[in-house]
Amino acid sequence: MNILAISGSLNSRSSNSAILRHAAHICPAEMNITIYEGLDSLPHFSPDRDFEHSPQNVLQLREQIKLADGVIICTPEYAFGMPGSLKNLLDWIVSSGEFVYKPVAAWSASPLQTGGSKAHAWLVQVLKVLTAHVVEEASLNIPFIKTRMDANGQVSDPALSTSLQSALAGLAEAINTRKSLVE
Repeated sequence: MNILAISGSLNSRSSNSAILRHAAHICPAEMNITIYEGLDSLPHFSPDRDFEHSPQNVLQLREQIKLADGVIICTPEYAFGMPGSLKNLLDWIVSSGEFVYKPVAAWSASPLQTGGSKAHAWLVQVLKVLTAHVVEEASLNIPFIKTRMDANGQVSDPALSTSLQSALAGLAEAINTRKSLVE
């Protein structure tokens, strides 16, 4: 199964991106995780540039989401919400429908005890508006992320690895269930 992973951070040393890289390394054998690299190149959303005037990188994003069996979004929390760049990405998908019934794992990570719960809630709310299937068993709030990583910015906490493996298993189950209903 093909999974598209989207980090909500533009920071080159982002713990959210590191979590996605780690997930790609520990995912089940039947799962292939591709990390989306174009967040920083998306133009600001404008209805005037949607559909027949959509930029090429927006069309590519939509195609990647369409072809994915599932999506993982991992977001930091900025000012008690998700970053504007991630919201912009989601705005480009509102009218095109690639997230409709798509199994999605919503993850948030924060150096705080809350694990980015406000960003997570906002992300889930927007995904539900997009009629994505937010898989509860695959969704995570990850607190104290900086203490769960080594000096090189790699996930080093075995408990976090276990949580990520469980979340990936939950996403795989939701994808398999969806496939059996569609076929």
